[in-house]
Amino acid sequence: MADNARAKKLADLIREVVAQKLQRGIKDPRLGTHVTITDTRVTGDLREATVFYTVYGDDEDRASAAAGLESAKGILRSAVGAAAGTKFTPTLTFVADALPENAKTIEDLLDKARASDAAVREVSSGAKYAGDADPYKKPDDEDDEGTAAE
Repeated sequence: MADNARAKKLADLIREVVAQKLQRGIKDPRLGTHVTITDTRVTGDLREATVFYTVYGDDEDRASAAAGLESAKGILRSAVGAAAGTKFTPTLTFVADALPENAKTIEDLLDKARASDAAVREVSSGAKYAGDADPYKKPDDEDDEGTAAE
């Protein structure tokens, strides 16, 4: 089993090689400039690599990019093997990254919270305190002097 530093180094190399090969070496119109490699993870035994990617576009573009990556998997693995120089080239698995969808969900929740805050701010704009502005009791000066003299 390889150490974590070696797996991390190999994952970084795979990410760079795959990104460069997609940009310059593969002429598949389904991939083009729409695909971005976001992360790569390699198992501890350096046998399998998972490549996370995002696609700029709609669901049809995502489906065609996934098919393009599956068809280019052999070419990409060969490029990784030539660059890595390891005894065994890891198998590549491409997974669509869920980061854009998670970010969209968070943005929607933040917009909902902003709208709720604005509604509370509008309702409370003309509100007054239920009691006095200063709710703490203060001793009267006259009462303190009268009790001290006795």
